[in-house]
Amino acid sequence: MTYHLPAGTAAADGPYAVDVTPESAGWGHSSLRVVNLPPGGSHTFDSAESEWIVLPLSGGCTVAVAEDSGAHTFRLTGRDGVFGGVTDFAYVPREARTTLTSPGGGRFALTGARCTRRLPARYGPASSVPVELRGTGNCSRQVNNFAAAGTFECDRLIAVEVVTPGGNWSSFPPHKHDEHRPGEESVLEEIYYFEFADHDGTPGLGYQRVSPSGQGRGTDVLAEVRDGDVVLIPDGWHGPSMAVPGHHMYYLNVMAGPEAERAWLICDHPDHAWIRDTWPEQPVDPRLPLYTAPERSA
Repeated sequence: MTYHLPAGTAAADGPYAVDVTPESAGWGHSSLRVVNLPPGGSHTFDSAESEWIVLPLSGGCTVAVAEDSGAHTFRLTGRDGVFGGVTDFAYVPREARTTLTSPGGGRFALTGARCTRRLPARYGPASSVPVELRGTGNCSRQVNNFAAAGTFECDRLIAVEVVTPGGNWSSFPPHKHDEHRPGEESVLEEIYYFEFADHDGTPGLGYQRVSPSGQGRGTDVLAEVRDGDVVLIPDGWHGPSMAVPGHHMYYLNVMAGPEAERAWLICDHPDHAWIRDTWPEQPVDPRLPLYTAPERSA
């Protein structure tokens, strides 16, 4: 099994630039699709047995959801790009047909998870997205918790965005979530999708590490990652995610699993957990936040 999927290799023939399914990943729940639409373009998909969130990476779109209970239309303002701001989004329930239409064109992520409950279609405003600063010093990063557990209701899906300033390490200390240990650790399959800020036209890059934890498949990855790359994490210690100096790094995390409780419960690597104790002694990287969520309208 290949766990690092360079740009252009994470999709079969079809409309998607990225198309990770439970079948292609060899697991049970998590999915990610990325679709590029030209100006005036549209794309229709059936949610089948999964719930989905439509998340603009660049550009805006209209999301029309048709289900047995009726039709819903959500207009997503979107954003210029993942380093430009927090975006609004739309939740699509299982067993619905959805059409994206983008007058100006853009790139859109569809984060998905197999689920059992059918929740209502909903709009998520950018102003409701909690922006968290995690870590300090060269472990500083920004987390946009648009669909974190406890932030936005889903049945199984957990999804967040992480922005790491150039030269910093994130997903550190290495952590895992591949064992069922009530109250301490939950089983979650995870997808990382990467984008990088360029510098005067020079593309950015970073590095991703996943090491065996003694559980599952023994996943072992040390990969140079670039724009559009995907890393699959069925198990194992994951981290660090390293951004090279001069190039900010973005990754979209998609997680889901078999647990009855939708929760992100992790275990730090025992060799590196001590790094958290040093964080109160250092300031947060002054480059953060790169941006904040817009104010709620009155």
